Amino acid sequence: MSASGHPSTTTGGQCHAVFMHFFKIIVPVVAILLTACGSPTPTRPGVILFEGARLITGEPGAPIESSAFLIEDGKFSKVGRKGEISAEGAARVDLTGKTVIPALIDTHTHLGWQIVNTGKIGVDTFTRENLIDHLNRLAYYGVGATRNLGIDPGDVAFDLRASPVVGAALLRTAGRGMAMPKAGPGQEYWKPTAYGVTTEAEARKTVRELAAKKVDIVKIWVDDRGGKVKKLTPALYRAIIDEAHKNGLQVIAHIYYLADAKDLLKAGVDAFGHGVRDRDIDDEFVAMMKAHPAVYVIPNLPDNPGAPPDVAWLRETLPEAIVSELSNAAARQTPEAKKRALDFFSLQARNLAKLNKAGVKIAFGTDSGETVGWPVHMELADMVTAGMSPAQVLTAATKTSAEVLKLDQMGTIAVGKSADFVALDANPLEDMRNTRQIWRVYLHGTEVDRVALRAKLSK
Repeated sequence: MSASGHPSTTTGGQCHAVFMHFFKIIVPVVAILLTACGSPTPTRPGVILFEGARLITGEPGAPIESSAFLIEDGKFSKVGRKGEISAEGAARVDLTGKTVIPALIDTHTHLGWQIVNTGKIGVDTFTRENLIDHLNRLAYYGVGATRNLGIDPGDVAFDLRASPVVGAALLRTAGRGMAMPKAGPGQEYWKPTAYGVTTEAEARKTVRELAAKKVDIVKIWVDDRGGKVKKLTPALYRAIIDEAHKNGLQVIAHIYYLADAKDLLKAGVDAFGHGVRDRDIDDEFVAMMKAHPAVYVIPNLPDNPGAPPDVAWLRETLPEAIVSELSNAAARQTPEAKKRALDFFSLQARNLAKLNKAGVKIAFGTDSGETVGWPVHMELADMVTAGMSPAQVLTAATKTSAEVLKLDQMGTIAVGKSADFVALDANPLEDMRNTRQIWRVYLHGTEVDRVALRAKLSK
């Protein structure tokens, strides 16, 4: 200040000059230091370069070691090797030591019913809120899309298909499936959701109703539940398949018996929601499947009683009371029950191995709903135990499953596809249980907030 109380213009000008000189020196230095540290401020929002991971694209063939891929506007815009992709102004994520796979796709679920954290399930538990909870759980475990098969009452599933929840798995639906009256889904609280048909005219009319709702596939049950209910008759399922095809729809069948599987193939069925479970498949059935290369099988293997438990992992999304109950239920199994379970698993594993060896189209599904998310990773490991290679299983759970769900933007990591992928801490090609070592999940190029989900889902 001057003696008169007014600012001194000379002193102020000197200070300003010194400050500007300092600013011209220090800012470039800071910029250089930031660049050297590998943390430049991105100038292209939403553009991210991921480098260094082992990349399993979903396509057959060896993974890309030390890969690089660029995401722009939620899609893969470049895919190659580290050092080959330039991305000026992009944010960078170092994935050195990680393995990246496409987001998984579960083509056979029954979501929205059980309230996972209480175990409650019944005629009144299928709600929008609960279905969203399940789709969030799938996203947490690296699942990008799923398909509910046959027990979706009302319009909730259709609404969520039309307006997907950001950060959750996409939903596809068969709406309500078809069977003989009260002879479709196994649980009593599910039975009213299925259409019960008794005449060909009724069956065809029901298919047209499903077509009007634009279901993704028509689900039928051809199973007598161990002699407890009547199976859908050949005349009825032939009418359903014929009418569905006339309306541009495919038909997927829940089966149990080999004889039914053979006749359904002759009738023109498009997919099997389970493998054959009453006996070992024979050469005739394998030959029939090979003669229908578009028909696919979702194995839905039963839990392998010989698989090691992974209780600690379940605590990420389940309250301790539920984890304890699951552990206790396994511990309470008698030796006789364990043997029956192992025999049942082994039969279906042998059948899957035969189909896979013959080149039959294998998709991926869990038939889950009472437990959500983590069964996906159990099924992946069980399919390897059944004789498929880890690479074959990952292709089934990504590329093939995207194809059968007609999700042409998903299933592989390729230019132009939606950026849906999972970054793992370990290599699943060495041990399929490594899919459980999830580092991050990205859906449409945006990271899923697994920390927030873990806190919410495990309450």
